[in-house]
Amino acid sequence: MKIWKLVFVGILCYAAFASTVGAVKLGRSQPTERISGSAGDVLEDDPVGRLKVFVYELPSKYNKKILQKDPRCLTHMFAAEIFMHRFLLSSPVRTLNPEEADWFYTPVYTTCDLTPNGLPLPFKSPRIMRSAIQLISSNWPYWNRTEGADHFFVVPHDFGACFHYLEVKAIERGILHLLQRATLVQTFGQRNHVCLKEGSITVPPYAPPQKMQAHLIPEKTPRSIFVYFRGLFYDVGNDPEGGYYARGARAAVWENFKDNPLFDISTEHPTTYYEDMQRAVFCLCPLGWAPWSPRLVEAVIFGCIPVIIADDIVLPFADAIPWEEIGVFVDEKDVPNLDTILTSIPPEVILRKQRLLANPSMKQAMLFPQPAQPGDAFHQVLNGLARKLPHVKSIYLKPGEKILNWTAGPVGDLKPW
Repeated sequence: MKIWKLVFVGILCYAAFASTVGAVKLGRSQPTERISGSAGDVLEDDPVGRLKVFVYELPSKYNKKILQKDPRCLTHMFAAEIFMHRFLLSSPVRTLNPEEADWFYTPVYTTCDLTPNGLPLPFKSPRIMRSAIQLISSNWPYWNRTEGADHFFVVPHDFGACFHYLEVKAIERGILHLLQRATLVQTFGQRNHVCLKEGSITVPPYAPPQKMQAHLIPEKTPRSIFVYFRGLFYDVGNDPEGGYYARGARAAVWENFKDNPLFDISTEHPTTYYEDMQRAVFCLCPLGWAPWSPRLVEAVIFGCIPVIIADDIVLPFADAIPWEEIGVFVDEKDVPNLDTILTSIPPEVILRKQRLLANPSMKQAMLFPQPAQPGDAFHQVLNGLARKLPHVKSIYLKPGEKILNWTAGPVGDLKPW
């Protein structure tokens, strides 16, 4: 490791020129490397002309009035549900003729029910969603002909349409039964998990582009921090005995590396957080209560190589973004060896990851900008929907055929909203 420290200092000056701080619209220029093969082509796809989306016009109590009660919903990590709605209303893929639609979208803001601390409460979400589905199935014929198989919903909760922030409770609940045939657009992604159904589109959490723009530092600033992390290591309030939160991975980071000079880690969240990420080579992206977090987006935008510590995670737009090439994956059980793993990566590999991270299409795909930009996360969602077309004939039900059970689920979910 001592040898690596000398090598690390030696390459910092050069690495600064290949650093990847800033997205397409963030005004930074640095050496980049195009993503090779089909992944690069997919990121740059234009979905316009490949699909048509009908947006249901719901009463404002399902969206706008919910937002009016708490404008904080516009800035929290779950805000993709709001901005996706706004984007689709003015998107060229929108059709006002449902008969020609490939997909149907129901704009429901299920995460906009926040505690005083700004955390979303999921308890009303199933009732809101059920109420919206009852409405569209009663007023339009399109849900009933497929029971939602040609519909998509944005469900950015911690565990998607399982609608709970604690995994054990989310698993117990399972995906809301009425959404079993729909395509879910969600931040949660973990292989072989009851809260991720086949065919879902995994998206990045919302991170405010304008806020990141305001914290840019000079592009030639050296990356003088080797490993960076700010956040909880323990959640005493919800996991007083320890070991359950983050499956013990964050606790292992702290216990093993709190005194390691190569690791700049703390529970404090300084005002220079974004600037510090731009000074770091590696940014830790461990699981918390769920496997995903905004750190992944922030790391990509600021060119800090994401160190992903979340077994079986399904990453955003995994069919388009070559995560294995831009990030470092560390099994949760191997966290005690994190220093050895990272110091063993050759400098030339680090530099190539930084050049790939500097690719404008990579950064744009992680953002929900206002207004929308070609190749951004909105367009990646549409690309994912377009790749599912044409629908197979088997999704259409026979007259009188029913598959979904409207009375399935916890009794509390069946109460009117």
